[in-house]
Amino acid sequence: MPFRFSQNQIALAVVAVLGASTSVVAPTVANAATKVPGTYVAGDFHNHTTCSDGAISMQKLVKKATGKDAGTWGLDWFVQAGHGGTGNRNCTLAEDASLGTPAYPYVSTMGPTTTWANSIGQAAIKGDGGFGATSPTGNMWRWQSIQEFQYPLLEYLSALSNVPLFMGMESVVAGHEHTSMSIITGQMPTSLDTVTLPTTAGYTPQGNANALAQWSYCFDRGDTDTSRGNYTGTANGNNWNCSVTGSLNAADVSWNATAQKLMPASGTGVGTKGHNKTLEALKWMAENHPNGSYYVPAHLERAGQFDPNGNQGFNVEHLRNFNNTAPNIAFGFETQPGHGASANRGEYQVLRNTFSDTLKYDSVGGTTYGGTGVYGAMVGGVWDALLGEGRNFWFFASSDWHNRGIFGPDDRRSTQDFQPGEYQRNYTMVRKGSDKIRPQTVVDGLRSGNNFASSGQLIDRLALVACSSYAGLGARTNAAVEALAVNGAVNNTDISATGCATMGEKLVVRPGADIIVSVVVRDPAGTNNSPYSFPNPSLAQIGVTQPLNMPVLDHIDVIRGMVSGYRTPGAADYSGEWPRNTNWLKTDGSTADLSVVPAAAKNTTAALLKTFSAASSTPWTAFTSSVDGTQFLKMTFRIPAVAASQYVRLRGTNMPAAVPYETDANGNPLADFYTNAQTAANLRIPCNTVGTNVPANGVSWTAASGLIDGCPAHLAKAPAAITTASGPVAAGQKMVSYDVAAWSDLWFYSNPIYVEVSGSTLVAGVK
Repeated sequence: MPFRFSQNQIALAVVAVLGASTSVVAPTVANAATKVPGTYVAGDFHNHTTCSDGAISMQKLVKKATGKDAGTWGLDWFVQAGHGGTGNRNCTLAEDASLGTPAYPYVSTMGPTTTWANSIGQAAIKGDGGFGATSPTGNMWRWQSIQEFQYPLLEYLSALSNVPLFMGMESVVAGHEHTSMSIITGQMPTSLDTVTLPTTAGYTPQGNANALAQWSYCFDRGDTDTSRGNYTGTANGNNWNCSVTGSLNAADVSWNATAQKLMPASGTGVGTKGHNKTLEALKWMAENHPNGSYYVPAHLERAGQFDPNGNQGFNVEHLRNFNNTAPNIAFGFETQPGHGASANRGEYQVLRNTFSDTLKYDSVGGTTYGGTGVYGAMVGGVWDALLGEGRNFWFFASSDWHNRGIFGPDDRRSTQDFQPGEYQRNYTMVRKGSDKIRPQTVVDGLRSGNNFASSGQLIDRLALVACSSYAGLGARTNAAVEALAVNGAVNNTDISATGCATMGEKLVVRPGADIIVSVVVRDPAGTNNSPYSFPNPSLAQIGVTQPLNMPVLDHIDVIRGMVSGYRTPGAADYSGEWPRNTNWLKTDGSTADLSVVPAAAKNTTAALLKTFSAASSTPWTAFTSSVDGTQFLKMTFRIPAVAASQYVRLRGTNMPAAVPYETDANGNPLADFYTNAQTAANLRIPCNTVGTNVPANGVSWTAASGLIDGCPAHLAKAPAAITTASGPVAAGQKMVSYDVAAWSDLWFYSNPIYVEVSGSTLVAGVK
């Protein structure tokens, strides 16, 4: 018979296995956010300005992301988060007078590409390690940029516009590639609510981003500064020490006494040593800022698998190590990456990465799948493996905005990125009560897992509710649970009812309980943010005429997996990499299946449980909201007599099953191999609409220019005659690629609800 272990017993068992190892720590349980009233609000936490490698200023990016007029995207909260390391451009200088403010006036002789040296002067640049006041490059360490320039401006813009903003960073990760992270301690204090803003140039901030700046100095791989955050060549300044209580610190072979931080040497073992440094970074966050930090690996499949002698990607064991070390901080991944309009969607591509063995390796999975990395898109893959342990490990998306490729930032077309909120959004339950949205409530919302991600405005409301029902007095009807979900969705909130749970939560039940699951969504009426009004070429293959800027939700899948408990570090099923190169993605765009994936990286119990659509054997029901008159869709079903712990999660799309080159017969997303423009010979979906409002590539096309009603000029073209599912295609035919590929193929993903059955496996990661 199964035995139920306490959380302390599990932790002690793992400690016994780990011993004194510094590379992994025992898992602990994440703290759930306090359940006070809240709403789902849209935001983005990964994007770039000219302070790193973006194309626009801080002012312009904030306006684009949070503005409410044409050509802006109206996000409810926003985190500005450029790369760690260094940068040589001053992103606090605005592009034009429309972006000037009293405290930060427009300077006609300078803009956001002006270097730090040419704006503040070389002598004002701090730090050592090859940069600083004596360096000829003009590069500034990110810690100084955040601490002295970016945070004060962001605080001012937040107060000026009354918009929830805070600073984060896309860390260059020791041992890996990149992570979206922040430490909000000190940022946007409540005193900002009543501050009197200056009427002349200059602003003294109420708060600070000192903690984030220190973390950048201490733990970002791109920061080789040895100054301790001081003026160049002096002991004047921050005098940071990066020690972690209980760790080796100065006794570690990688410790640099001058810098007072770990600086692993390059070469053999740098990946492993770097990963251990990253675990130290998480310990430091947990020790010093346990409730004000988050750490979410970004586009984590892009750089390939882990390389112990380099700085590449993440395997499943590294995600486990992160979550074990700091479960309240490392609570998810950004597996729906930005760069959605690039030649290779998400910048995931075949043979992208050169490893320490000098050989070329694919991004994990070779490409994205409906715009999502294989770790999150593959049913039964890495995400399900982590959920199958009962971990608090959540799905997130981001814009990763840098630029629009061959177009300017105000153009509506893109061959590279979408701006924050334009295409992808995280909808996060922020429990602010009667207060305004603040950084802490946003971080608490992300941590809670009560979040769904949607591309292309496919849906903008979601309620996912699960309630227990027992025979007799404990019985619930489907209609009663559906009413809870309807109320949550139409009011843009969630539920608070005994015996019920929603995304990121755990429902504890007795064996034999029925679980009633209700889903309510809103597929918003009207147009989305796409600049294209011509019919979706992917759907045209199957005879469906649907404008690109008016997508329709086709179906919702309910995915269920069983929970078997945390894997033991060092055990055979704890570590294992996704198959490399053609062992997964074949040269014809087909893929292998889970049989070639190691046990550590899969959960074979995960499967489609239900599919709902308008005209299936399990149809949804449309209804009109009594709150605002908009149309919603509702669907409810039972999981009878549960005997084992499990979870349910959702995904949905505008693509029916069996759309050539987009979905398989079961509705799973296919590899984006057939719409990635870098290899034009692989393109398979023709774009045939000839419009009357189709600008040339060299013409600026802004929101005021109207909709583009035909296949745009920048699409990749077939290099030779081919035969596709639509028939013969001549050489020179425009093919679905770049931003048209992204607007054609839309998906949403929800985070799971856990069901813990008493006497079965403990869902240890969620309270």
